[in-house]
Amino acid sequence: MTDQLKVGGFTLRSRLIVGTGKYKDFEETKAALEASGADMVTVAVRRLDLKSAAGESLLGYLREKKYTLLPNTAGCYTAEDAVRTCRLARELGIAGLVKVEVLGDPQTLFPDVVQTLEAARILVKEGFTVLPYTTDDPITAKKLEDIGCAAVMPLAAPIGSGLGIRNPYNLEIIRNTIKVPVIVDAGVGTASDAAIAMELGCDAVLMNTAIAGAREPVRMARAMRLAVEAGREAFLAGRIPKRLYATASSPLEGVIGSKN
Repeated sequence: MTDQLKVGGFTLRSRLIVGTGKYKDFEETKAALEASGADMVTVAVRRLDLKSAAGESLLGYLREKKYTLLPNTAGCYTAEDAVRTCRLARELGIAGLVKVEVLGDPQTLFPDVVQTLEAARILVKEGFTVLPYTTDDPITAKKLEDIGCAAVMPLAAPIGSGLGIRNPYNLEIIRNTIKVPVIVDAGVGTASDAAIAMELGCDAVLMNTAIAGAREPVRMARAMRLAVEAGREAFLAGRIPKRLYATASSPLEGVIGSKN
């Protein structure tokens, strides 16, 4: 494939990034990951079974299948805590990339922008390839790019809400403002949400609950895969402009009986 996603020094075939939590069992997790077609998966460092990297451990399976790992700092509420978690991931050999997630509130799970910026600044200086979870604020996105983040990950809606893209205009502004990849993170509920994100020009979509929480997670994983691919193709193809009135699909020139 020529249309690959480059994030820092990493190249991805799929523009769908998926999480590994909330599935009913390990078999369902594996089946959903396979159906999604994703080659990057995010894992919560604090929740991984890090004592075993073989057999039926999640980490062992992901390494065996050669997924690109994106360890995240889920559950952190300060920059200090997020930095410490990333350093732990590095010591465990799984921190080529890190998703920096610093929450400001346990109810909404919105990111604390000030703490996120501070954590990103420290981690970039320490040589991490940083992908920060952030709000859909274009100013913050530009600051994160200027710090040296390899991508920005604005939310579409609150984590796990399934509300879809609440502010497509801000996402479009972010895409037009910064040069690093824009990865929509959080809030996707169904395949059409993923397609819209890609049609806006976003470079990828990250999701977990939308797949793991579906009635049939494996089938939803396939749907998300197709939606991301379709949305990307539509963006590259270029949609027709919106018009108030109709435009004939068949030209009238040369029609029998026409004076033209």
